[in-house]
Amino acid sequence: MEQTRNVGPPPLAPSGSGEVGELIDRLVKTAGGSPHAELLHEMVQTVLRLIEDQADRGDVKIVNAALRELVHAFRLFTPYRGIRKVTIFGSARTTEDQPEYRQALAFAHEISRLGWMVITGAGDGIMKAGQGGAGRERSFGVNIRLPFDQPANEFIQNDSKLITFKYFFTRKLIFVKETDAIALFPGGFGTLDEAFEILTLIQTGKSNPLPVVCVDRPGGDYWRTWDTYVRNVLLARGLIAPEDLCLYRVTDRLDSAIAEVTGFYRNYHSSRYVGDRLVIRLQHAPTAEDLDRLNREFHEILVDGAMTVSPALPEEGNEDPISDLPRLVLHFNRRDVGRLRQLIDALNQLPTVSPAA
Repeated sequence: MEQTRNVGPPPLAPSGSGEVGELIDRLVKTAGGSPHAELLHEMVQTVLRLIEDQADRGDVKIVNAALRELVHAFRLFTPYRGIRKVTIFGSARTTEDQPEYRQALAFAHEISRLGWMVITGAGDGIMKAGQGGAGRERSFGVNIRLPFDQPANEFIQNDSKLITFKYFFTRKLIFVKETDAIALFPGGFGTLDEAFEILTLIQTGKSNPLPVVCVDRPGGDYWRTWDTYVRNVLLARGLIAPEDLCLYRVTDRLDSAIAEVTGFYRNYHSSRYVGDRLVIRLQHAPTAEDLDRLNREFHEILVDGAMTVSPALPEEGNEDPISDLPRLVLHFNRRDVGRLRQLIDALNQLPTVSPAA
């Protein structure tokens, strides 16, 4: 039986062709032009399909609000794209006298001291601790409008880096898109939802690799109990792969939590796909001997060929200041993400990489 291939939404004609298409092109040019004009053209086409489909007011309002929220968020974060950030999740009900609050406060203070910025939900509890530890200058508030009032905490209230979303899905997108690490503190349904969604995005390759650390109170068992469930139910029943356990770390120690976040970038810098090849940017290239060992150890994640060391590929363009970084190029199977995380860990532990990097 022939399999049906998911090819996405249907073509956008006729709104983008003929007179309407010419009008869209002129509109983009009149507004100032863009190197991404073809994508903007397609976005306008998509909006015009709401007219063709005679979409009801509720659907139009969702599209309008989501687009406005995302454009505003992109504008807010763009000036800070060169600074590493960590997203902190946890309960809004945690009080200042609880050990979890003090742990989140200390974590945010230490990570900001190392040059990172903090993104939280802008409310009370763990969110307030995160922004209190980092300070207003190094904090982003990503709030949500709820049926009941949830004002921003005093550390981020009235700050230019505070944004309030109507929809959880746009808010979650920004939490993950704009961050370089995730720190999860104990919380309720929302925290567990965020934990599993983030792990799902990483596991399925819908998010770039990034460290996820689950931080408990000293001596606490919240995340150890959760980890026991993951291992004894999800792993034991074959619902996840053993390597998926590498996608997160559980700790009740502040120094271990900080090391998990910062150590992920000791040698690994970032990654992207160029065609069907995964390009991993590194601070230090592996030696020929190390590369040979890595190819033997991780051969099963390659579709074909071998991992090679390369300068920036022509398709990457001139992405200063990372254009001079060495690359590890591989034809990754896009499936074994847990093993990919183990490869990144191995790259970070190369003998040529300084522990203090």
